[in-house]
Amino acid sequence: QVALVESGGGVAQPGGSLRLSCAASGRFVRLNTMGWYRQAPGKERELVATITTGGTTNYVDSVKGRFTISRDNAKNMVYLQLNSLKPEDTAVYFCNGLVLTYTREGFRTLEVWGQGTLVTVSS
Repeated sequence: QVALVESGGGVAQPGGSLRLSCAASGRFVRLNTMGWYRQAPGKERELVATITTGGTTNYVDSVKGRFTISRDNAKNMVYLQLNSLKPEDTAVYFCNGLVLTYTREGFRTLEVWGQGTLVTVSS
């Protein structure tokens, strides 16, 4: 069983910052591409940022220059630094990952989701 647990959400003022963390636990071989998604009230879940094992990053246009995704492979952690926050960034943020596991049937890649952490941007 592999689990992703997010932390770091909370309330921030417009222009403020937050840092989200995602910790992976369980039995797995490696975390492959990891990402952060968000879902605002009444809206569909959207991809915010991704990072490959080698550190290549990709962002949705609305957060470019404001958010930074990073990872610590030794600690099995993924982070999302949120700067210059705007009210429209208010959402539940989910950690997502493609996780390489090894079972009796051999290697298998699982897609795993965290439970989400709420970010509220309000004055």
